[in-house]
Amino acid sequence: MEVLQRETGKSQLDPAVVAKFAALEYPEGVILAEYVWEDAEGDTRSKTRTLPAEKAESVDTLPKWNFDGSSTDQAPGDDSEVILNPCRIFRDPFRPRDDGVDNILVMCDTYTPAGDPLPSNSRYKANLEFEGNEHEEIWFGMEQEFTLFNLDERTPLGWPEGGTPTRPQGPYYCSAGPENNFGRHITEALYKAALYAGIQISGCNGEVMPGQQEYQVGPAVGIDAGDQLMMSRYILKRVCEEFQVYCTLHPKPITEGDWNGAGMHTNVSTRAMREEGGIEVIKEAIYKLGAKHQEHIRVYGEGNELRLTGKFETASIEKFSWGVANRGASIRVGRETWAEGKGYFEDRRPSSNCNPYVVTGKIMQTIMGPRAPVILPNNREEAGAPKVKKAVAVKKPGSALQRSNALRAKYAAKASSDGGSSISHDFGDGEPMYA
Repeated sequence: MEVLQRETGKSQLDPAVVAKFAALEYPEGVILAEYVWEDAEGDTRSKTRTLPAEKAESVDTLPKWNFDGSSTDQAPGDDSEVILNPCRIFRDPFRPRDDGVDNILVMCDTYTPAGDPLPSNSRYKANLEFEGNEHEEIWFGMEQEFTLFNLDERTPLGWPEGGTPTRPQGPYYCSAGPENNFGRHITEALYKAALYAGIQISGCNGEVMPGQQEYQVGPAVGIDAGDQLMMSRYILKRVCEEFQVYCTLHPKPITEGDWNGAGMHTNVSTRAMREEGGIEVIKEAIYKLGAKHQEHIRVYGEGNELRLTGKFETASIEKFSWGVANRGASIRVGRETWAEGKGYFEDRRPSSNCNPYVVTGKIMQTIMGPRAPVILPNNREEAGAPKVKKAVAVKKPGSALQRSNALRAKYAAKASSDGGSSISHDFGDGEPMYA
């Protein structure tokens, strides 16, 4: 008799048997509630309970629950009970039903029986920064990158076992074709599941390194941004469980060779930034973030020093910088925001494994703080660099086709240097802003 095998991309359980039980009807008047929480490592854990359907009308009517914190490094064995406090309800995409009632996912935070937030309760700490600042109407749009591996946890999807791709980076970003895009079905399954759940997922794309993918969440307001991003990570892991593919949020899963790392670029916009003259508010916020650069780096994710090297579309971890359409800067301001004089900015420093509650709370804390010294941007016009004199046109020999090809190459290079867009965020009154 053979033991159950592990095979990438294929569940060893009989799908007919799984479907047989999934098709069973639910009793009337009850739902299944999956309580999800953040563990000591910032990962997600969950467990299920049965509840009367009317309990799911709001988080206020949901009961608190508990778990064994000694098994998650969140409590000692001799006093192991940790309290789960419901914070946000989502529809459960893994247990759909057709009787007009939804099973639910419940994002929770964690407390001691005495009511004190656990040290690992980053949601509680972040919410302290948002409370009292509701008038700012701060929006976050987060770009979550992740890398998919075979079940050996060593070989990214699309890579030869024990080797590297024969082609360098270039053809994989936003790509199509079996030779370029690895994991599209997983990302699109996540996309649909997140939409079903009620998460404001706003886009997805294949990323620069083969086997690397990205999705975007937002814009979402305040603490809700962290709730949605954290739940999306839980859904991502569940989807990968279904596909039998290993997913890592490590910011630099491949350290040898010329391969991009993975981040969680965080786009930020307050109400004042979206109004006329908002560019000055954006610049003030950037100066404040620059003044506390190392404070932010310390909480922007583990292993980020492997990613923020100044190469592969990153700034150096040691030095803060900002610029217009500059993907090699710590903070990027989009060209459309710059031209319109209002909109948002993108903090490119957070790593893919960062804690979204910590990142959004820290940004809120800093930009609400005291004014900071001006920091000149890394773009020619604003940094005060001398303008390049326009060269005198000299007619050059060559056929019309050669001149046409040269002109095409010139404008292609210009478009590339302007910076592109991986996501569209509605950071204005119906006007698209690009991240």
